Amino acid sequence: MASTRKDTPEPKKTRRPPATTPEARENQMVLLAYDLAEEQMRNGSASSQVMTQFLKAGSNREYLERHKLKIETELLVSKKEAMESAVKIEELYGQALDAMRSYKGQDPIEDEFDD
Repeated sequence: MASTRKDTPEPKKTRRPPATTPEARENQMVLLAYDLAEEQMRNGSASSQVMTQFLKAGSNREYLERHKLKIETELLVSKKEAMESAVKIEELYGQALDAMRSYKGQDPIEDEFDD
């Protein structure tokens, strides 16, 4: 019967430089959690919560939910861009109308919303 050697040295873990932003720090912590979860899964000591988390993360439902969130985010970005574009077009129309009035010799209309 073959036995496995328990005295094999563990691979050296590279030390990452300290994070400079809160977002980078959060990413480091998430990576550490993933590394720990992977280690626990490999040696068979992972809790049922850890296993359930990764089983859910790999499911089709999770994929569809992430895809839906991505599409909704893209839709919101395009709506924002459309609103900004509409404001710019409105400003251009106002400038064009003022230019036409000045060509006729009329004073431009003062907008009550202009500061």
